[in-house]
This record gives sequence, structure tokens and C-alpha cells, in this order.
Amino acid sequence: MAIVIKYDKYHKNGFNWNVNESSDIRTKLPDIKPPVIDYKKLSELCNIDGLKSRGKSQSTEEAHEVFMQNYKNIFVQKPAKIGFPIHSEKRAGIQADLSSCFSNPTLSARTNSKNLQPKVNIDEKFTFNIKDYLPLLHKVRKTEDTKAVRIENIKTLRQILRKHPFERSSADNEQICSILQTIEFFRDLEIAVLKELSVVAQIESWKEEHFPVYGKTGIHMILKGSVVPLFQPYLVAGQDGVYPQQFVAFGDSSSKAAPKLSVGDCFGTWLPFEDPYSQELSVLTGAENCEFLKFSVSDYKRVKEQIEHREENEKLHLLLSCEQYKLWPKQPLTAVAATIEWISYPPNTVLVSEGYKSPFIGLIRSGECHVLRQVEVFNTLKNGKKEQKTKQVVMGKLVPFNSFAEISVLLDEPMTCSVVTATQAQLGIIRPEKLQTLDDVTRQLLRQSNTRTFGHLTKEEIQNEYLEQELKREWNEFKHGQVLDVINARGIRPGYGKWSKGSPSGSY
Repeated sequence: MAIVIKYDKYHKNGFNWNVNESSDIRTKLPDIKPPVIDYKKLSELCNIDGLKSRGKSQSTEEAHEVFMQNYKNIFVQKPAKIGFPIHSEKRAGIQADLSSCFSNPTLSARTNSKNLQPKVNIDEKFTFNIKDYLPLLHKVRKTEDTKAVRIENIKTLRQILRKHPFERSSADNEQICSILQTIEFFRDLEIAVLKELSVVAQIESWKEEHFPVYGKTGIHMILKGSVVPLFQPYLVAGQDGVYPQQFVAFGDSSSKAAPKLSVGDCFGTWLPFEDPYSQELSVLTGAENCEFLKFSVSDYKRVKEQIEHREENEKLHLLLSCEQYKLWPKQPLTAVAATIEWISYPPNTVLVSEGYKSPFIGLIRSGECHVLRQVEVFNTLKNGKKEQKTKQVVMGKLVPFNSFAEISVLLDEPMTCSVVTATQAQLGIIRPEKLQTLDDVTRQLLRQSNTRTFGHLTKEEIQNEYLEQELKREWNEFKHGQVLDVINARGIRPGYGKWSKGSPSGSY
């Protein structure tokens, strides 16, 4: 008995003539599951009077129209979920396994409920149009419409202010501050004060209409609803401490009609009053459920005192860090610190010039400054002639906790050097008009504690420093040129190595 081996070349590579059994599928069709049918609804539609049946050869137009309007109700919709959404299902999309038409025939309790899951069209999943994918690649541009931005900012404020001040994060407080900077009333407020007030901002809600809100308790900004003021003026900033002379009630024969304040408008005051619950600066709510952003008078006063106390300590720390003020008593130190104001300068800014009077006394808080002195030198021209020029030499630098120009301002005389910022510098300055407010003892103490900035240098020392810097500069240029010649000796680079124009063996 012989064994016959049947060899089929078509089965060698796994080829199968039966298309139904072949596993090589070129295009996979989407799996479309049949919808669930509500047979109760289907039975109601089929029993409409006037439809075509065995005893009736044709349907009436009214019956046909009723059938076409209600035939979609036979398909059972997915019921709406109650409670918190499940984010894993939301990310996965529509993956629910619908039951067959025999497993759940009647599911009509929630067929009209709104589906929380987004409807996905099968045809839109598989598309070859690039326009459908471009919105996913590009960032969404924020609208530039000022009205829309204002509405969105107010909405964000209401969401953040619903938290208690101790529940807010630093990002929430920064967002409150940035939104308040877009409001016209808060633009005149100092940024340091506004940042501190954003931490203690609170929201007030009034449910009833025509309810009085006392504006003397603080500054109120309308977040929802509207109000009608009772007196004019209804908003007193009071940052300068000046109280209004009189209040005029709206509705009198001599006054105008009361305006209606809407979302974004402010009323109230920063000033403390003896009777905060009086009718002046008060308003009446113009709608139900009004909401206000409120900064109380006590919070504003406390924030101002804290900032002033902090600035005073920083100025005292700057003076005590300077060598010449360490042994001063507290009373003149406090008097000098009260005259200091902060100012910042970018790099390469000339603060004072040699031979001119200084506009202020400078105390460096951060950054560095270069001290320059003028020197007369002879410069040789290309034709061999020499001419005299005035150049500046860097004689030193001023670091944090150094000062300058005390003698120039006190004695009203020109500076002996120039001061230029080398980096971003922050200074505490004392202007001459502020210096005049000090008593004679303090000014005499300033005069005795300070000397002229780099005023001890002689002309010979300045010239020697200039020669050293010039020799060092020439030597660095010579080294740099030699290194470039060596690097480019074997490279074809015009202007370097043997290809330079000045080289005797140069050839092109």
C-alpha cells in the first residue's frame, strides 16, 4: 500500500478558494447593531384608523401623515443616566451592548428622556476628509469680543467666590486679581493692594427684591441682578481719605432720576463711617437673587496697614544692610526710610553722569551697577596723526546694599563719576525735595556718614587702569585671531588662514 501525498500549490501560502472561509479581509465593514424595537408603539401605529389593511386597499392622507410623524417612536432610545457621569464610559464613547429585539421588547418608560451620551454617526467615524480632523489639531481661539469676555469673567468670578477664602488656591486668587484688573473701578488701585484684597474677597446674595444694601460697609460689585441707588454719589473711592461734603437723594426736584446699576457696576466706599448702616451710599435690589462681590472696609484698612508696615520694614532692612547706616539710632533711620521710594531700571541705563548733579540718592536693592571715570587719551589715526579724546574707564562696580550720590545731593555739587546699570536693577531712591523734609541733625548725620563715590582716585590711577584694560583687550583680540587662524588654516574660508588678504602666501 502506497501513501499518496497531495500537494496543492494554492494551499502552500494559506490561500483558500472559499471566499466565505478566507481570513484575508481587505475592508472591514463597521459593525452596525440593529436597534431595539418597542412593539407596543409599533402595534399602536399599525392600528391607526385609515391605514392600508386587508379590508382596505389604500391609506388615507391623514393616517399616512400621522404614521410618518410617529414612526420614529418605535425605536427604543437609550435611557438617561441618573447621578454622576462615569468618565470611563464617556471616554470610551458609545460601547453599550444593546439587547436584541427579543430580550427587552418593552422599554417605553424613558424613551423620551434626553440621552446624556453624545450621538455618534457611524459614517462620521470613518472619513477621509481632512477638514474633519483640522479642528482637533488647532487650539481653540478665544473670542475677542469684549462683551463676551466680560460675561465669561463674571461667570468665572461667581464660580470661584462660591468657595470660602480658606478653600481657594493661589491660582484662584491670581485669577480673581487678573479679572478685577479689567474692571474700570479697580484699575486705579495699587496692584499690591488688589492682590491682597483678592484673598479676602467674598460673595453676598440677596434673594428678595427692593431689599436695602448698605454701601458704607465696603465696596460692592454687582455679579448678578441690578440695583437702584438712593443717594448721589453712590460710589466714593476715598483712597485719598477725603469724605464727600453732602449726599443728595434721588427723586428730589433738583436732582436727576436714579440710574439703574447692572452687572459689573460698583457702589460703596473704602472710607470708614461712624454709622455704616445709614441710608447714604445705600441701594435697593432691582431683582431677586442678586449677588455682589464685596470688599469690606475693615479688610481694606487692614490690608493697607499690612502693606505699609511691610514696606517700612523692607526700607529699614535696606538701610541697615548698608555699611554706613548700621550704627545709626532708630529715630533718624525711620525718618530716612520714610523718604525712600522704589524704582527699577533696565540694563545699560545711565543713572548719573560725571560732571552733572545727581537727581537722587541711590541705594541698590538688587542688581549691579558699573562706576565709570573719564580719562584723556591720545588716539592714533590711520594717517599717523594723533588726536586727544575723552574715554570712560570702568573703575569698579556697585553691588546690592551699596549707595551713591549722597554728597552730590546734600552739597548740591556735580558727581565725580558716572553710574550705569549692568543688569536689571531695583533701587531705593531719596529725592532732594524729600531730603529737605528731614531735620538738620539727620542731614548732618548723612553728611558725616558718607563720602564721595570713588572720589579718592587720582588721574594717575585712572590712566593706569585704562592702560591695563586696553592691554588686556588687545591681548584677548590677538589670542582670538590666532586661534581662528589655526582652526581655519586647512579650510577654504575667505578672510581666514592662508586665504586671508593680508597673508603673503595667500592664493585664491
